[in-house]
Amino acid sequence: MKASAAIAAAYLALLFLPRTVPAQSYPVKPVRVVIPWPPGGSNDVVGRVVLQKVSEALGQQFVVDNRPGAAGSIGADVVAKAPADGYTLMVHSTTHVGNAHIYRKLPYDTLKDFTGVAILVTQPGALTVHPSLPVKSVKDFIALARKRPGEIFYSSSGNGSAPHLSMALFISMTGLKLVHVPYKGGTPQVTALVAGEAQASLATVSTVLAHIRAGRLRALGVNSTRALAALPDVPPIAATVPGYEMSPWIGVFAAAGTPRAIIERLHAEIDKVLKRPEIEKNLASQALEPALASIEEFNARLKADYEKYGKLIRAAGVTIE
Repeated sequence: MKASAAIAAAYLALLFLPRTVPAQSYPVKPVRVVIPWPPGGSNDVVGRVVLQKVSEALGQQFVVDNRPGAAGSIGADVVAKAPADGYTLMVHSTTHVGNAHIYRKLPYDTLKDFTGVAILVTQPGALTVHPSLPVKSVKDFIALARKRPGEIFYSSSGNGSAPHLSMALFISMTGLKLVHVPYKGGTPQVTALVAGEAQASLATVSTVLAHIRAGRLRALGVNSTRALAALPDVPPIAATVPGYEMSPWIGVFAAAGTPRAIIERLHAEIDKVLKRPEIEKNLASQALEPALASIEEFNARLKADYEKYGKLIRAAGVTIE
């Protein structure tokens, strides 16, 4: 009887252990980081830069697993179905909330099956053209597109991706008729533009910056409200199209139900990394801006952008079975 009582007491003690215990020892094994985009794109670059430093701080490997396809929804499904224990994370962009309105039958619920851990960066975009297109400004581009409706092809990193929605907003505000050609990620999107398969793109600056500097592409305008340090001579699109602005972001997600203490620990480490001067300098060189926000602010933004991009996608009439 005494032994049984002792076992029962021990069991009850385990039941009432503080819930912070998992975070005190987390992580005790490698963490899988699903990036649902190809290597080399902005999501991949940012995820590797930031989470490598988090890995060093926590003393465990953070292993990147690129799972591209279907504008990030293939990789997102992997994370949605993973155990909610903090050992499977996702680095994804604003496209994540756009997909909910693009795809009619996603195998997960965008808001219910994930929790936001931290915003990493905002990723400004640039209206960029192949040098063969005879335009030097946003005004020139609009004029040419109006003379050649349906003849100018623009590339994106996928239906519902940030480059697609940025251009969709631009089209809706200018009344242009351009032809959309979606690719499976930022790298193939830009490769197609450099090769002349497409004539224009509203690509994230980090994916086109080297090509712009090398003269392989020409930047006409940026989708932020001010000029960027990386492209100081390129004016905001809003200077020609008043009111135009898009602020795509890249963030870290975990499966819904992941213990709050683990989410808080990850957020705190990511926050420290984003404040490091060498990281800020690294990201700025790629026209990416650290976006410091609390867990609550990030999750509130997810809901707000879910509604914002839903309206934009419905207006653009974009759906995929």
